[in-house]
Amino acid sequence: MKKIFLCAINNILSGNCMEDCKFCTQSVRYKADIERYKFKETAQIIQEAKEAKANGAIGYCLVTAGKGLDDAKCEKVAQIAKAVKTQVKGLNLIACNGTATKEQLQHLKEHGVDSYNHNLETSKAYYPQICTTHSWQERYETVLNAKEAGLKVCSGGIFGMGESQADRESLIESIISLNPDSIPLNFFIPNPSLPLSKRTIEYQEALEIIKNLRERLPQTRIMVAGGREQLFESEEQELAMFKAGANAIVIGNYLTTKGLSPELDRDRLKRLGLEIATSCNDK
Repeated sequence: MKKIFLCAINNILSGNCMEDCKFCTQSVRYKADIERYKFKETAQIIQEAKEAKANGAIGYCLVTAGKGLDDAKCEKVAQIAKAVKTQVKGLNLIACNGTATKEQLQHLKEHGVDSYNHNLETSKAYYPQICTTHSWQERYETVLNAKEAGLKVCSGGIFGMGESQADRESLIESIISLNPDSIPLNFFIPNPSLPLSKRTIEYQEALEIIKNLRERLPQTRIMVAGGREQLFESEEQELAMFKAGANAIVIGNYLTTKGLSPELDRDRLKRLGLEIATSCNDK
């Protein structure tokens, strides 16, 4: 029986980003109607980590809005990570804090972070159409920094932002070149506040991307994250998603978008004859 890895994300610092990524409601430039706040209290983050684990999540990701880490933010995330790792056993603790140096990432690792998530988002050629305030190369180098720091890496992207088929293939090639431990696949979710007005990918195209990556990276965890509920609506479509090669999903809410309840996801997996992974080593 195929085992599915569950991951939960926690937006521990929300909505204060100065970058201009056209897909992101956390940019202050677009004035999206989202909740904006400074760092959550550590006790609340720990409680939410316990709830995520009770819902079957093995991966737990600490996300901060903003371009990347400065020393103060790095120290704050490190202390939160240490507290979570001490209080909640058995989690693969992931940090997602934007661009970062090797030294900052080593500091996070020393405080309990197991993996670093930094997505390439789209192809190098198309990236200037999506973001102008920092470069694609900075993203790629951050993933390399994470690998050099001894962290596992999660790196994927967002499909359906107006990119061409050639852009999609280029992004896939770049992801493969990094040989990440996990690949989060996101499918653009439109928001009326954003410059991107619609999603430009359909269900069958998304399936082909999953199949492509699974054929080329047979041992890598392929996680379907944002947009899953919109593109894989029915049980039949979700089963096809897993058959195509996905073996992980994000449960619960996303950064600023509501997801399904974890109970609904667990019940659906059971009906589909799929088992929930209980450790990072489950396949």
